[in-house]
Amino acid sequence: MTALGQSALPLSSSPLSTGGALQLTLSLAAVIAFIFALSWVIKRLKLAGPRSRGELAVIDQVAVGPKERIVLVRVGESQVLVGVTSGSMVALTPLAAPIVLSRPCAASPAFADRLREFMKRSGAVE
Repeated sequence: MTALGQSALPLSSSPLSTGGALQLTLSLAAVIAFIFALSWVIKRLKLAGPRSRGELAVIDQVAVGPKERIVLVRVGESQVLVGVTSGSMVALTPLAAPIVLSRPCAASPAFADRLREFMKRSGAVE
């Protein structure tokens, strides 16, 4: 029988053993690594934010170097060409007549379309 203040289960010397602390540390490191990897993927795929915010929108862009781009921006009813580098943005010229794009503003074709083209080239789909 046990006395009133005693428990039948043995108590461990520490609530957080060495193995538990190691597992906790590795789990925390894995979660932090996952967060950094996810943020890198979002930046790489440029999913960080909306492309249009009311009167200001990016219409199209072209890369002219590893960290340089020329961007066509719609501001209200007018359009402006902007040069973007890693450290600055410079308004190149406001356009007198707006440019109308013949193709939609998609950065790349959908995966299904690219897969279909690839399969047609290889002769797998008729």
